[in-house]
Amino acid sequence: MSATRLATQRTTLMIPGELRDRLRQIAAERGVSMSTVVREALEERVARVRPTPRSLGVGASGSTDTALRTTVERPEPRAWR
Repeated sequence: MSATRLATQRTTLMIPGELRDRLRQIAAERGVSMSTVVREALEERVARVRPTPRSLGVGASGSTDTALRTTVERPEPRAWR
């Protein structure tokens, strides 16, 4: 057994019949197994996923009138010296 074979695990996927037929056709054309075609497609898709930055939404106050309030409640500027 190869190292790749030892590292893999069997998984069951529920897919539409048309997709299964297309996978079989692609696998036959390339002379590989359906699992190889699925594995390659999943690897390509997962490689394109970018994690969401954890800082998004950190400053979200939930208040929708923040800009309006800053024009009305503007504090006096502080001396910079």
